[in-house]
Amino acid sequence: MAGDKKVFGFEEVARHNVTKDCWLVIAGKVYDVTSFMDEHPGGDEVLLAVTGKDATSDFEDIGHSDSAREMMEKYHIGEIDASTIPAKRTFVPPQQGSHVQAKDNDILIKILQFLVPIFILGLAFGIRHYSKSE
Repeated sequence: MAGDKKVFGFEEVARHNVTKDCWLVIAGKVYDVTSFMDEHPGGDEVLLAVTGKDATSDFEDIGHSDSAREMMEKYHIGEIDASTIPAKRTFVPPQQGSHVQAKDNDILIKILQFLVPIFILGLAFGIRHYSKSE
């Protein structure tokens, strides 16, 4: 039975990433879970979130039951060609410049909100003081 399973390239599997056509890669196997989307206890969003990547660690982290693992077999449609899986991308944090600049702008605005009324108040007192002196 395993001999008639197809070998899929990663790009082909990744294209099946919507509710009405959803494939997953788990432990080197390709699963067409389209008909399972409505039945999945975590909802279809959980399955859609792991399309287009190797979902093995996501699947294992949840701690699926033995019956869930057995159920998977009916959705198994083939194997993934391991040579087509892209190398893991290193996480690159977003540049901090814009965030720091926004924080600086917030501080400047708060300082001005404090200083401008004090300046106006001081100006008003100064004008009043000089106008009484004359």
